[in-house]
Amino acid sequence: MLQDKDRIFTNLYGHHDWRLAGARARGDWDNTKAILDRGPEGIIDEMKKSGLRGRGGAGFPTGMKWSFMPKKSDGRPSYLVVNADEGEPGTCKDRDMMRHDPHKLIEGCLVAGFAMRAVAAYIYIRGEFYREAEHLEYAIAEAYQAGLIGKNACGSGYDFDVYVHRGAGAYICGEETALIESLEGKKGQPRLKPPFPANVGVWGCPTTVNNVESIAVAPTILRRGGDWFAGIGRPNNTGTKVFCISGHVNKPCNVEEEMGIPLKELIEKHAGGVIGGWDNLLAIIPGGSSVPLLPKSICDDVLMDFDSLRAVRSGLGTAAVIVMNKDTDLVRAIARLSKFYMHESCGQCTPCREGTGWMWRVMERMAVGRAEKREIDMLLEVTYQIEGHTICALGDAAAWPIQGLFRHFRPEVERRIDAYHGAAAQAAE
Repeated sequence: MLQDKDRIFTNLYGHHDWRLAGARARGDWDNTKAILDRGPEGIIDEMKKSGLRGRGGAGFPTGMKWSFMPKKSDGRPSYLVVNADEGEPGTCKDRDMMRHDPHKLIEGCLVAGFAMRAVAAYIYIRGEFYREAEHLEYAIAEAYQAGLIGKNACGSGYDFDVYVHRGAGAYICGEETALIESLEGKKGQPRLKPPFPANVGVWGCPTTVNNVESIAVAPTILRRGGDWFAGIGRPNNTGTKVFCISGHVNKPCNVEEEMGIPLKELIEKHAGGVIGGWDNLLAIIPGGSSVPLLPKSICDDVLMDFDSLRAVRSGLGTAAVIVMNKDTDLVRAIARLSKFYMHESCGQCTPCREGTGWMWRVMERMAVGRAEKREIDMLLEVTYQIEGHTICALGDAAAWPIQGLFRHFRPEVERRIDAYHGAAAQAAE
């Protein structure tokens, strides 16, 4: 369990002032120059030591990602891009950080940008996040006025600008290269890799794209030391994490906890437990809608971190916990997610463009039982034809919920098909 003294987001619920004065009172912007004085290599080494893994879903080591940026410029400027296009169903952590603690993110942009020798940061925020963008713009103006960013940021001799760019609400723009395309004013479609953004990113310049949470925690890690952060959680799954808990719980919430907390403890302690009690639990999606669901039997003792969830064939993703009790029509719920992925596919790759539509149409029929049992394996085969055969991970995200449903709840789908055919035969008689 996380101690209060180890919390990074001390204004997650907006109880205190989010402006510069309030942020400074909570320890933000406290001698940031001393952090910059360590130099880019010193900052990156400390981030590597902390073991921080990307908080946007993929879980790639943050310090290592920063180290891929060129050490010497070939004439092109470098950029930091913050992915604030939080579009994953069930996920609502970044918006609270930006609304209630925007200075954490702005200070994070400065230290991360300095470590990567970037000239500016672009915060690509989802267009629907109106108040969040407003707070960010206000906080950036305060930071410029106080000399914390801009020319000679924090008196360090380093010039650094921060801009807010509003997206238009496309889920695909949460994929880093589609985000870059959109930032350049083009249609948000993923690029083929390589070249990777660290080599050819926004406007053809070296770029690193990081999630809001990954950047916002950096100043606190650098102040308190990588060893402090690495001492929280479990090996290879270190530090604190903001979990979003929604669905059939008594108190849906965002909460900062240590990585590796048992899923059951997370829900019972912070979200007031499952509606109808723990025994009324049917399944949980542990990391945002794109990761496979888990039945109650696994939820009883699984830990909430990257490696524990991968071991049970799911994933931590964005750590958005969607709780479904026995009132849920699971097949209908997964069919609804299939519709979401069909709608949000950019249409660039054939397996995803065509496959997401097939999956949704078959899932719609299966939700009422109007299907044949052999179609279950046929649909599974379609998911394997999509997974891993597309430019970006949207194809995988569309396939995994269906795979999870059939892995754990196939008998329910078969029961529905039997019931439908039974009723049809009775009506015919």
